[in-house]
Amino acid sequence: MTTVSADEEPRWLTDEEQRTWLAYVHATSLLEDHLDRQLQRDAGMPHLYYHLLVVLSAAPQRRLRMTELAMRTKITRSRLSHAVARLEKNGWVRREDCPSDKRGQFTVLTDGGHEMLSKSAPGHVAAVRQALFDRLSAEQQKALGEIMGIVAEGLQPSEAGADLPWLR
Repeated sequence: MTTVSADEEPRWLTDEEQRTWLAYVHATSLLEDHLDRQLQRDAGMPHLYYHLLVVLSAAPQRRLRMTELAMRTKITRSRLSHAVARLEKNGWVRREDCPSDKRGQFTVLTDGGHEMLSKSAPGHVAAVRQALFDRLSAEQQKALGEIMGIVAEGLQPSEAGADLPWLR
């Protein structure tokens, strides 16, 4: 964590950095809201729940340990537990005890969840394409991917004791 001592002047953003930062905050807020509304309207679920189903669908046997699912989706274990409970109610996932660890659980994408994902994916992809990729050139898309990769890498320290959402 970066801190500034009391006797040290903060390193304020330049005017250009401030414009970039505010554009980023504005765009990501609008994008997340746009995707949430589309998925709520078309699939009856928020973007986070859809993302959980996508991650599970790509996992071997469509199942992951809860801790691994939290890590892959970058959310707290508490938030994940609440989301999985809602998805379970809809019949889209189920929990299974881990035979090798009494405290561990797997989250498994059910056939119903896979079907819901298959039905909602075309609309979601269209919304992502319309909101983001159709507005950018190929070069801008590549640059955005590289920039987001650099930012994500810098925010995921590998040292023990790192303050990461899935460890909370």
